Amino acid sequence: MALHNAVDENIRPTMDEALLAMADYAAHFVPKSELAYQTARYCLMDALGCGILALRYPACTKLLGPIVPGTTVPVGARVPGTNYFLDPILAAFNIGTIVRWLDFNDTWLAAEWGHPSDNIGGVLSLADYISRKNISEGKKPLTVEELLTAIIKAYEIQGGL
Repeated sequence: MALHNAVDENIRPTMDEALLAMADYAAHFVPKSELAYQTARYCLMDALGCGILALRYPACTKLLGPIVPGTTVPVGARVPGTNYFLDPILAAFNIGTIVRWLDFNDTWLAAEWGHPSDNIGGVLSLADYISRKNISEGKKPLTVEELLTAIIKAYEIQGGL
């Protein structure tokens, strides 16, 4: 059996070109279209509307909340329409669940693997978490424009795939 040199095995492979393009776009692109911002506002309102209405369905709400009942995260992310403050990952799941509960049956390109509103859970939970963390550290929270910019970028990346 040949001995392997640990240094040779610890070389990071070249990054996938698609991932590099998405990271560059997410980090550097600045949307300038008022129509894009107007559309992002509508998408956010639609997603939140679907999410709030989904809270009427016990089959949906039983999937929500902390993994350990009663747990809260002081600088966590909020789940709209609930009293939950969760870590941003679990909040993203919760928000994604309520948003998609009713969005699931709409006619978004029918054959697609995802729906643009799938981005809202992650974007909204992370924006809320960053804002709450910034406030706790005496910094400014994110603006609605920054939230809408993130939604535009997420939708554009999904649409480009």
